[in-house]
Order: sequence, then C-alpha cells, then structure tokens
Amino acid sequence: MSDVFLLVLDLGGIAVFAMTGALVGVRKELDGFGVAVLAIITGLGGGVLRDVLIGAVPPMALNDWRYLVVPTVTGIGVFYFHPMVGRVEKQIAVLDAIGLGLFCVTGAVKAEDFGLGIVPAALLGMVTAVGGGLMRDVLAGRVPVIFKDELYATPALAGALIAATLHYYEVQQGWYSVAVGVCIVWRLLAVKRGWQAPLPPGIDRG
Repeated sequence: MSDVFLLVLDLGGIAVFAMTGALVGVRKELDGFGVAVLAIITGLGGGVLRDVLIGAVPPMALNDWRYLVVPTVTGIGVFYFHPMVGRVEKQIAVLDAIGLGLFCVTGAVKAEDFGLGIVPAALLGMVTAVGGGLMRDVLAGRVPVIFKDELYATPALAGALIAATLHYYEVQQGWYSVAVGVCIVWRLLAVKRGWQAPLPPGIDRG
C-alpha cells in the first residue's frame, strides 16, 4: 500500500474518532483542554499502541505534525460547535463505523509491513481500531463500548483479517475497500439490529 494512500486513510480515521472523543468530553462537561485531550487520545491511541507493539518508535503520531494537528483541530471544533455536531449524531455513528473500517485496515497493513504474519497483523489491526475508544472510555469513567454495546471489535477484526490477507498476497490496493466495507457494514448492521456478543449462560443483560 502506498505511503500517501495509507496517510489519507490514517488521517481520515483520526479525524472521525477525534470527533467522537470530543463529543464524550463535552457531555462529561470537561473544559476545552479536557475535550482536546480526549479527542487526541481517541484519534491517536490505537495507532500509538500498535506502533509501540511492533517497534515503530517513536510512533508516527509523534513524528508527523499532521497526526497531532488533525485531532486537536477536530476537538476544538467540536468544543465550540457541539450543539450543531450533536444534532447529527446518527451521522456521526456512521462516521465512527467508517473510522473503524479505515483503522482496522491501516493497522493490519502496517503491522504486516513490520514482519508480522496474517493473524498477528489482523489482531493489531483490531487494536488500532478500538484502542483509542477504549482509552477514551476509561479516562471518561465509562464502561468501554467494546464491552457493552453492539458488536464493535468483531467487525474490526474481520476487516483487519481480510486486509492482512490481501496485503500478504500483494493484491491491488483497490481491493482493500472490501475489507473496509465488510467492517463498516457489519458494524452498522449491529447497531441497527442490536447484535451483541453472547453472555455466559444464565446471565441476562441489564
């Protein structure tokens, strides 16, 4: 995958996730600094974790100024225009699914470029996609989305596995859209239909 294509996917996913992080900060009544921090952590957390695990240090988020500017500007924008942003929350849920799809692919591809096999690369693709949201929820004092809401990590893992397989066999870049699409469609269907992972026998959802 070309560096430019990977950069565009990365920054697009960062902006989307930063928006969701900033909205959580606004609803937790944090000040501007707190909102910006949650936006940055949500946008960059998964990618930084991936880079540390594969030895790509310092992480790209600290090497390229664009990786810090995008979530910071997004967070500040949401802070000042949150009433407008809040009114399009359904659309933001779609954007979040798109971000999930973008990140699971870029994370898997980068991990594989650093020598990992298909399955480990897919796992790191999933970590890239859900890591920032997990950090966001912990810092905001919420039960992480991946533990309580509709299927989230599973679509990311599926998309990452497809992307890692395509990359391993050096399939043309256009086919990566299949991996992104599978993740997005699965996630949106899970939200619409309320699909959730099963609980242990005898335990009902509260």
